[in-house]
Amino acid sequence: MPPKRKASSSKRKLEESEPDTDAEYSEREVAKPKAKKAKKSSPPVNDQPTNKVLPVHIHFPPKNEACMRVATWNICGLAAAQKKGFKYYVEAEDADVLIMTETKVNNDPVDPLLTSRYPHRYWSIADKKSYSGTAILAKHKPLSVDYTLPGHPDPKSVKGRIVTLEFENLYIIGTYVVNAGTGLKTLDAKNEWNKHFEAYIRDLDKKKPVVWGGDLNVAPTELDLANPKTNWNKTPGYTEAETSAFARILSPPKDAVKEGARPFVDIWRKLHPDKRNYTYFSYRFNCREKGLGWRLDGFVVSERLVDHVKMCEIRSEIYGASDHCPVVIEIEGEL
Repeated sequence: MPPKRKASSSKRKLEESEPDTDAEYSEREVAKPKAKKAKKSSPPVNDQPTNKVLPVHIHFPPKNEACMRVATWNICGLAAAQKKGFKYYVEAEDADVLIMTETKVNNDPVDPLLTSRYPHRYWSIADKKSYSGTAILAKHKPLSVDYTLPGHPDPKSVKGRIVTLEFENLYIIGTYVVNAGTGLKTLDAKNEWNKHFEAYIRDLDKKKPVVWGGDLNVAPTELDLANPKTNWNKTPGYTEAETSAFARILSPPKDAVKEGARPFVDIWRKLHPDKRNYTYFSYRFNCREKGLGWRLDGFVVSERLVDHVKMCEIRSEIYGASDHCPVVIEIEGEL
């Protein structure tokens, strides 16, 4: 149980997120439908809470003892998140493996909370200062660690975006996937990433099952964002190129199947086929209160792991330390 916080913590003010240091990752645009004069638009079909700071008390159901719990969270800067209640979520979740994206750290952090809870910590840090950043923290020591995306022509651009841990029974990949950029100006870079990442995840899957988690930076279907029509092929994360690349990973084409490619499963969508819940709400335009969000974060698993997944949930109430909500999965068995 996390320690009780003082009542005054309920009055924490929402701080602005750290500005992104690279123009290609400016605040995600929120395209709005044109308002009709005679009729108000209906609110999104979304039952998520609208809090703008973390709850004073955070509590989750205990982990299934037969399972391992893996969580992923885009923290939008570790330093900023730490000031807004980051540790209370980490303590309450108590995941066996914690994937963090957009850490924006410049060195391996020495955080007593993280070092005491996770003896094995792997930080992928970008060359550019206070930019991107991906980490996987684990209670169990992996067999191997990799920070590369094999075949990618620009290894420098990969730094800070991927960590792969190999365990006895599976691989865990954590990613902060490339953003297609304002005006889709870096869509070519996103396409390059997607091409090599698909080859990489398929190669790993031939060896042992894969759990891929993190900020995937794509809304796979129209159910995964509040305003699909007005954002289609205009806003990063919801274009034909991006959604098709993601769909191809889930359902490989016949030529890939002949070469041994197997399906993957967007496990949150599999378990919640009709829900419109989101993991990202921009701090701008009062998006959280209006339910204007995107489902950009989550887990994709090898199809043969699906029957072992006992839970996958968006921690919808965990908002305010970041403009993203965490996602958690429980998988039966050992790492």
